[in-house]
Amino acid sequence: MVDHWVFWTLLAASMQAVRTAGQKQLSASLSPLATTMVRYLFGLPFALIYFLVVLAASDFALPTLNAEFLIAALFASALQIVATLLLIRLFSMRNFAVGSTYARTEVLLTAVIGLLFFGESIAVGGWIAVLLAILGLVAISLSRSSGMSGLWDRSAAYGLGAGLSFATTSLLIRKASLSFGVDNFMLTAAITLLFMVTMQTVMTVVQVAVTEPSQLVDLKRNWRACLFIGIISVVGSVGWFTAMTLTFASYVKTLGQIEFLLTLAISWYYFRERPTALEFAGMLMIVAAVVKLLGYG
Repeated sequence: MVDHWVFWTLLAASMQAVRTAGQKQLSASLSPLATTMVRYLFGLPFALIYFLVVLAASDFALPTLNAEFLIAALFASALQIVATLLLIRLFSMRNFAVGSTYARTEVLLTAVIGLLFFGESIAVGGWIAVLLAILGLVAISLSRSSGMSGLWDRSAAYGLGAGLSFATTSLLIRKASLSFGVDNFMLTAAITLLFMVTMQTVMTVVQVAVTEPSQLVDLKRNWRACLFIGIISVVGSVGWFTAMTLTFASYVKTLGQIEFLLTLAISWYYFRERPTALEFAGMLMIVAAVVKLLGYG
């Protein structure tokens, strides 16, 4: 039987691939900040609906928000906004391949930061899976860049910043969800999700209203795309938040890289874009990482 965290991670990874494609398309019409806001503003009603459904189906009383939860969730909320904003800025960068290489270091950064600051004692097999995944991601990303030149520029800084922010966000989400000490992973994950999306909506709407008020008008012209991104974002977040409540964030992020393989498979079979030798080697390393991780999970 497949572990629960595996199911939720696969759900999250597939939804993230769709959301990223939607955000990339929407970024042509909206500013990076407004595009970042969309996933929270349009996702908030669905996060609330999901929370109410989980609460109604639960036999547990609603736990009280504690200081540990509030601190972890607030920092996670802010860092996820920063990470999303940096990633969206990468879409318009000329050297996107290099930037995306550094963004993919999120997998390794989650494991390292988790070990040093969050007490996640990863087994040797888990470290092997993490390292295989990051090597595979780097190989694929480098195969799409112009050789080894220009491996550090502004896009690289954005990519590394996004990877670091996403990694820390993941660890803080797990910390916040576990802080309740309640044996109901779906409820605590739903509480964490609703709280964070609410805070992120307030943060981004205020910032857009103050600095880019014209973008609020542009939202009306793109409301269908915005609504789609909001729904997909919440479904994906439900997967990430639930999986990271169940197991180490580094394991979840490593398995989540199967999203990258799905994207490459679509390019291969649908668009007839054949992978290079380096891309194929990278794909094999990611597959090996997933197999190793599932064997340990």
